[in-house]
Amino acid sequence: MADDDIDLQALNDEDLVAQMHDDLYDGLKDEIEEGVRILLERGWESYDILTKALVEGMRIVGIDFREGILFVPEVLMSANAMKGGMAILRPLLAESNAPPMGKMVIGTVKGDIHDIGKNLVAMMMEGAGFEVIDIGINIPAEDYLAALEEHQPDILGMSALLTTTMPYMKVVIDTLQEKGVRSDYVVLVGGAPLNEAFAESVGADAYCRDAATTVEIAKEFMARRQGSAESRIREKVG
Repeated sequence: MADDDIDLQALNDEDLVAQMHDDLYDGLKDEIEEGVRILLERGWESYDILTKALVEGMRIVGIDFREGILFVPEVLMSANAMKGGMAILRPLLAESNAPPMGKMVIGTVKGDIHDIGKNLVAMMMEGAGFEVIDIGINIPAEDYLAALEEHQPDILGMSALLTTTMPYMKVVIDTLQEKGVRSDYVVLVGGAPLNEAFAESVGADAYCRDAATTVEIAKEFMARRQGSAESRIREKVG
């Protein structure tokens, strides 16, 4: 039996969810998949499993990553375990029309082939309940635009690890301006050589220093967007 002989089936719902938080923290993919299946068998809604077991577990991982208690390899293991659970839930979530937290297109800019940071952000965002379209590395402005048009996300994420590729972020943002669609998207930028002043100088909405921070900032922007959309609806109704 897996997980130091803990019988997940024997746990009540509350203890099972707590154990899944621990298993996510430890990056135990098989146990997470088993836990998801058990909760589904017990009649849990897929959205509740996502938010209470997986997203909450990854939130704890994110806190300890930000505090320097967990490091990139450990977080990647946690994210991989999360993906195992998500693979089971995703078709069920689609059927149930459960609302995603929001949608993000993310890629590393043209000239840059680094992807560990980008991958981590994508995994953590997915772990927080966002739908993430990862378009890869070395992405030119026209490919960002094509992805935005195709997927209609709320957020555009751009990553760069080289000081020589950082300026390309401005090229992408300027292209959005020229096309008249800049205000349609929240633009988040990140990568080791970046800082807040740089993000401001290229016209991004925010600088994200790590994956956990990206999730927090994205949630804040989504809450604001939803708030302003609701107030517009109220104005129309009024």
